[in-house]
Amino acid sequence: MTTDVPTVTPPEAESASGPARPGRQFAKLWCASGASALGEGVTLAAAPLLASRFTDDPRLIAGVSMALTLPYALFGIPAGVIVDRVDRRRTMARIDLFRGCLVTVFTLSLAAGLGSLWTLYVCLFLIGSCETVFRNAAQTLVPAVVPEDLLVTANGRIMGSEKVANQFVGPLVGSSLFVLAVSLPFGVNAATFFTSAFLLSRLRTRPGGETRPAGGGGARHLLTDMAAGLRWLFAHRVLRSLSLTAGAINVVYTGALAVLVVYAHRELGLSDFGYGVLVACQAVGAVAAAKLSPALVRRVGHGWTLVCVGAAIGCSNLVMWLLPSVWAVGAALAVGACASVTWDIVAVVLRQTQVPRELQGRVNSVYRLFAWGALPVGAGLAGVVSKSQGTPAVYALGVGVMALVTLRLAFGVRKWIKGVASDG
Repeated sequence: MTTDVPTVTPPEAESASGPARPGRQFAKLWCASGASALGEGVTLAAAPLLASRFTDDPRLIAGVSMALTLPYALFGIPAGVIVDRVDRRRTMARIDLFRGCLVTVFTLSLAAGLGSLWTLYVCLFLIGSCETVFRNAAQTLVPAVVPEDLLVTANGRIMGSEKVANQFVGPLVGSSLFVLAVSLPFGVNAATFFTSAFLLSRLRTRPGGETRPAGGGGARHLLTDMAAGLRWLFAHRVLRSLSLTAGAINVVYTGALAVLVVYAHRELGLSDFGYGVLVACQAVGAVAAAKLSPALVRRVGHGWTLVCVGAAIGCSNLVMWLLPSVWAVGAALAVGACASVTWDIVAVVLRQTQVPRELQGRVNSVYRLFAWGALPVGAGLAGVVSKSQGTPAVYALGVGVMALVTLRLAFGVRKWIKGVASDG
């Protein structure tokens, strides 16, 4: 796995007349993303807690994360083809409208006492299936709303607000409402989906901002489009390497979060609300990343920034393995989240600026097949290891994997720098 990473200087978002602004239409997309992330954060806190009411088996609790992320591996590439063929804004609005209705039905079933672990799995699987299209369309829609010289600013705002909503406000709200009634967090999630659908329905893209291929129906065209995305990504050494590296990192990161509720209850002795507060610590790191990552990239370059990401996630797992303290674990989660957001900012901007607009959906879907297709693998492995060896063993394995990933990243960056020097 090579890890050659170019030094791509982030575009400046300022002009002689002062800082440029992404605009009102971007604000609608920003708010819609924030609302959807808030609902996701509420569910991410409430779903493992609900699963722990049905079972105490770490494997079945980790199944919550597997149900939510398995669609990335199953439907990732077809979702990218769909995104390149449809009106992305309308598709996103319809998806969130459907998800709002779905979660409303699930909420009513919980309130009526009809909920079960398997209905939770089904609900999360359907939400995740929709998310494969929604998330792909969202990232490809940003360049259709803001000009290229504002992509770093726009992506930073979206990712920062999503992480705050998803990892701070959402978990606190979700765990608090769960204590009052198990169905309440899911009702809030439904409301956020409806809010996002409304905002997206009012969004307007820039003239010529969206580019979609004409025609192209049927199974033969579907396979042709999927193959085009595969060929483009595998021909691009940097993005191919980033997708494989992201997959390895996601195995560790998702595994750590999949059994966090078990770790919080058994190792740290926290209540359900305490677990929500612990998850919310990630938002501190996410906010820091939105502010610090551009400066870090300017100072050390994209390549060494990604090396720092690998080292930071490894250190986060090391603390959770060896220092089972609430304060230490909270700080470790913040560091891990900061690293995760920094990786996303670098990788997303790189894809948005280097992938042709008409291929972005397909290439992004192939990238996610390797990067996000590892999410259910990480969750499943974490559940098995936690059951057989104890939850701390999950974080011990994470340290080993991240050490290898970080060394590989550092080797790839050094190799690329030497290549540039010899060419110069």
